[in-house]
Amino acid sequence: MTPRPAAALGGSAGASRAAQTAPQRILGVDPGLTRCGFAVVEMLPNRTGSSVHVEVKGTRSDQDLAERILAIQRAAEELLDSFAPDVVAVERVFSANNAPTAIATAQASGVIIAAAAARGIPVAWHTPSEVKAAVTDDGRADKDAVARMVQRILGLPGRPKPVDATDAYAVAICHGWRSGVGAAFSMTASTQTHQGARTALQRAADAQPDGLTPAQRAWQEAERRAARR
Repeated sequence: MTPRPAAALGGSAGASRAAQTAPQRILGVDPGLTRCGFAVVEMLPNRTGSSVHVEVKGTRSDQDLAERILAIQRAAEELLDSFAPDVVAVERVFSANNAPTAIATAQASGVIIAAAAARGIPVAWHTPSEVKAAVTDDGRADKDAVARMVQRILGLPGRPKPVDATDAYAVAICHGWRSGVGAAFSMTASTQTHQGARTALQRAADAQPDGLTPAQRAWQEAERRAARR
């Protein structure tokens, strides 16, 4: 586990300043049963980030379905307990022309979402086009372009491999940039589940007069301060 440094400032003012400068830890997920990408990143208000951990959990198609789903669930639980992310960001994938792939993706997503919910960790969904647009400014960017930008944003020594790792990184970056960490706007209003249900992040934003959670307002204030330096 990568521990977080203890805050050195005291009192409510110190806690507020620490909240504005501390990184947000995000677990990005590219869901799947054959290969499920997981990436833990830390994003700062100045739109920089760093990789904490990345892995791809694989299962075999000849394994019992229940065992495959359980393997993904246990991998997610281990990461959630080890790295304690502030939020889980899951790629919301559609596969209209391949029903088995869509079902497998939904099965993997479901157990990961449930594992996060059991620990009180909020979950957000982002479509592939959202992720590409956030990372490359092009919602139709190819895999190579996404990999190049992920490498640059996170300062990685090389392009992440395999593609499932790249996608997990990209989902985490997308959520960080579009949900209050260096974001110009809040993504909570457009975050939806597959059935259109409202997420915990969205409900929290709804409770605020400006549509932002306290954490998002802190991130935006930190971004403004960084821009003035």
